[in-house]
Amino acid sequence: MSETRVNGDVITAHQDLHSEHGALRGEHPGRSRNPVIKVADLAWLEFEKPDLDRAEVFARDFGFGVAARTESELWLRGSFAGSPCMVIRRGRTSRFIGPAFRAAERGDLDRLARATGRDVRDADVPGGGKGVDLLDPSGFPVRVVHCGEQLPALPEQQPLLLNFGTDHRRTNAAQRPPREPSRIQRLGHVVLETRVFGRALDWYLDTLGMIVSDFLFLDGQRDRGPTMAFIRCDLGGVPADHHTLAMHLGPGTGYVHSAYQVTDLDSIAAGGEYLKERGYKRSWGIGRHIQGSQLFDYWRDPDHFMLEHFADGDLFSCDVEPGWAPMSTSGLAQWGPPATRDFLGASPSPQRVRDVIEALRGDNEMDPARLFGLLKAANS
Repeated sequence: MSETRVNGDVITAHQDLHSEHGALRGEHPGRSRNPVIKVADLAWLEFEKPDLDRAEVFARDFGFGVAARTESELWLRGSFAGSPCMVIRRGRTSRFIGPAFRAAERGDLDRLARATGRDVRDADVPGGGKGVDLLDPSGFPVRVVHCGEQLPALPEQQPLLLNFGTDHRRTNAAQRPPREPSRIQRLGHVVLETRVFGRALDWYLDTLGMIVSDFLFLDGQRDRGPTMAFIRCDLGGVPADHHTLAMHLGPGTGYVHSAYQVTDLDSIAAGGEYLKERGYKRSWGIGRHIQGSQLFDYWRDPDHFMLEHFADGDLFSCDVEPGWAPMSTSGLAQWGPPATRDFLGASPSPQRVRDVIEALRGDNEMDPARLFGLLKAANS
């Protein structure tokens, strides 16, 4: 297990789920003093894939509903009222395009457009809306949108009634969760890898008003700053998801995974059995995370994108300051099976080798010390 010391105290990955040890003097505060706007949530994620029929089959098996379908676009949704979770557009190859964030109010788009020199344009979302198209320092297209209409709520997958000790809420009734897809409620978060972690982090805090819940740093390199951040929306006193966006330093630039909330542990488990019976590949799970505390289960879709079912995540209001902890594989979960090489992206591939070579040659934050630190964290 990885460990580090702060003021002589040994801090391990499993000591305090939200570390009592915050920033040291001069370290990153985890928020901007004067952001341009404060986004309210993720709206949806944008992908391209050549086979929309195959994408729709997996989407329904994973638990999405279909909000709209044309020859060139597939809009997916959860059961909660609001915007769609994902749009998949027909393209020559399978690739992640970027995230769309929801503006708290229509006037935020005008403020953002003035500050960035961009235009407010029509957003091609079911029900209509407006948006501003940006580019983050990693090169991801980022949209900030305000939707004209909300999708109505759909019927929920009800949580099971549970007995606890002497608290008997269920009597004269058997427990039989159906073997069916986990019903997605909403999009929770997206995780991205970047070679320019510091610049990208500051951009999301300064431009979109997001705030950091937890920082991770490499063993022996804390003085060089964090290498991963779990970032939430700043809703003031209203608690928000522990992270809406997570980013980590790495040799590549791209999508890592996205996470979708379901009802409870039985929904995760029964839905996982359904996916397994349908021939899909589990990447890692079932377990419970440390940063964010979510119950999790990770799967690969037919195009090798990783998606997560989660439930019971942490909610933080704006007054919770960032925690700081060492980056390690053992620090990914409180319980569950060991993290797989597939989940960690540790399986060697020609593309990964090219990423490392390009990163070490390029103008970015990757260097041999960072690379070896990341490899050590992956094996700790």
